Amino acid sequence: MKNIVRKIVSILVFFIIVGKAGANDLNDSLTFAEANDLAIAASTDLRHSRSSQALLERAWRWGFRAYFPQISLTASENDRLQKLGPDSFIKNYGVSLDQLLFDGGRTRMSRRLEKAELELSSSRLDRMASDIGESAIAAYRNVLSSRTILEIRKEALVVLEEQRRILNEEVNLGLALEIDLASADINLSDARLGIYSLELDLTEMEKQFAELLGLEELPILTERVDIYRSINLPEAMSAAAIAKENNPDLVEARFSITKRRAELRYVSNLWIPTLRLVGSFGVSGQHYPLTRYNWSVGINIEFAGPWIQNRAGFQMGWEPPHDNTAMLQNSFTPLPNPASAIGKDQARLALELELEKYDIVLERIGRIAANAVEKCSYAEQRRLLALQAVEIGRERCRIEEVRLGLGHITRLKLMETLIEQTQREVAAIEAATALLEAERELERFLDLRPGELETIVSEILISERRNQ
Repeated sequence: MKNIVRKIVSILVFFIIVGKAGANDLNDSLTFAEANDLAIAASTDLRHSRSSQALLERAWRWGFRAYFPQISLTASENDRLQKLGPDSFIKNYGVSLDQLLFDGGRTRMSRRLEKAELELSSSRLDRMASDIGESAIAAYRNVLSSRTILEIRKEALVVLEEQRRILNEEVNLGLALEIDLASADINLSDARLGIYSLELDLTEMEKQFAELLGLEELPILTERVDIYRSINLPEAMSAAAIAKENNPDLVEARFSITKRRAELRYVSNLWIPTLRLVGSFGVSGQHYPLTRYNWSVGINIEFAGPWIQNRAGFQMGWEPPHDNTAMLQNSFTPLPNPASAIGKDQARLALELELEKYDIVLERIGRIAANAVEKCSYAEQRRLLALQAVEIGRERCRIEEVRLGLGHITRLKLMETLIEQTQREVAAIEAATALLEAERELERFLDLRPGELETIVSEILISERRNQ
């Protein structure tokens, strides 16, 4: 049901956002979650795979036909022209019925096995969709980070150009050296080259991002890289519990176990005989209306094993007005396929392997969930340290301005300090971006949509308060 809801949401978001994009309305906004859904809806490969999956599911639904009678209609005319004797024109029309009565549940288990395979395939498609959506979120995050860093560098360049203008006036007045002006020009050139390179990279990022979303131009990106934003993290035990319930790897492992169990049950019941009801009714004659008819009904029993294969059938009928018919037949084949005797052992070993793999994955999931929470905590600490470095750098710039006014340093030294401060601000943006990345990694590991981590943590805190 969860997968179905996600598919419906993706389709709705696709039509809403693409419809807006088709109108070239650049006032539209785009969030992380919308970018995720739009990229999924715009993926041609995923759409083709889901269409193929839908066809397979339709074919599986038609498999219920195996429970109903198989009816065959036949018509023939046998004309014989003889040189000696009368000519004959025999016409035969008939209907036959073949109904499965009992097969030890093999038909039902076969359908369950096919259903398990479809569920496993659907789970893999969900993983594929998750990867596509995650690539869009990563591209979104990179664009945001590059745009913010570009703004910081451009603002810093304006300040540096102003300082260079003042330095040039000081050189003209003989208050500064020509070598300082030359060094300042080198610093400005480096800053301009860095901005130019970043603009080129950003343009390419935006084009790739728009292409991933299936848009010609990017709408307004509402998300921001906020260096002052902190996150609330769940406890390691809570994250592990959520991961063990919802993690895509575990969901796929459960589908695999279900499939292996169905295979084992199917192979284990191959020895059970199959019982079928057969019947026929026919009319014949040389002229219309056909006056002769006959009917028969019987039972067919088939046993197929690795050592013995036997088919037996009994039918009885009546050909009015005077003839009764009966037929008994049996076919016995020794050692039809001895190698198939190991099929049950193979199915059992496959199930045991899946169970062992599931236990390993379950233990690993809990450990990785705790590590993911810890990684977010470290990313939060790095953000706080980077933020402190920015604040300290601002104070240092203020002090350097005072020292410049007192004549203790040159304006070139102040410009170098401003460049260092720019690097600190860029590092703060990178730390905030790394925190967003770690947060999204944890959300994905817990099978949450972008932005749902805070909601889950709030629900956990409310639940803990109620239990206290």
